[in-house]
Amino acid sequence: MTVTKAARPPFVASASATPGAALKPQFRLLMVDDHTIVREGLKRVLDPIAHEWEITEAGTGFQALECLRRKHFDLAIIDLSMPGMGGLDLIRRIKSEFSRVAVLVLSMHAEEQYALRSFKAGASGYVTKDTASTELVAAVRKVASGGTYVTAHLADRVVRQLSEMVGTPRYAELSDRELDVLRRIVKGQRLTEIALALHLSVKTVSTHKSRIQEKLKLASTAELIRYGMQQQLDQDDSGSDALKMQRRKGDVGYADPADAGRSDPAQRPPTKP
Repeated sequence: MTVTKAARPPFVASASATPGAALKPQFRLLMVDDHTIVREGLKRVLDPIAHEWEITEAGTGFQALECLRRKHFDLAIIDLSMPGMGGLDLIRRIKSEFSRVAVLVLSMHAEEQYALRSFKAGASGYVTKDTASTELVAAVRKVASGGTYVTAHLADRVVRQLSEMVGTPRYAELSDRELDVLRRIVKGQRLTEIALALHLSVKTVSTHKSRIQEKLKLASTAELIRYGMQQQLDQDDSGSDALKMQRRKGDVGYADPADAGRSDPAQRPPTKP
């Protein structure tokens, strides 16, 4: 994990500060994403308002909890798809153990797939990575000041759903873990690969798959994959979105490999034989 300090507060004016004197950070931001390239891209997007923020980076949910235990943070920006502890589980842990920390989700998943789940878990804002270059600054300002950030698109969709103008997709009935497993199956991952990524036994993943098929009323894996592709659940989760953000800012793309981080073995669920 790394710490970055900038030079002037984004929200608090320091009119009484001596010109040229070094200013202490006014806010602390915890940035949680398992890709180094994504974190670098986010820091560039936040650069116009990053003055006097102390930014700490974590590559896994377990690292994030360690950081939160060591010192206070005002805001946590969290990715949903991480190895080990997923973003939704991390949000719940943060709101349970560190309730004063505001949470903003920054995810590659479309709003209709995960935004409402994120808000139910305790997040105060949701931004997709493909719109981060234009919306992240506003979202950080809103959430850090105690508000809730919802895009116009999501707000419109929620209103329409409440008015029964738009039906809720069937996969909304799935649990968070089941939805994660479904996404990975649709993307072509084998059950053994899913089990390794989520620190579960193959038997447990197979059970999740059976429950998913039962809830969605799909008889085969082929039907499951076809349904997932129709619902656009097969989007690739990579660092390319951060590269696009950097290019929009005029930066040259990084060639850094993803920093997947390490999960805390003591925190992992027991692996079934």
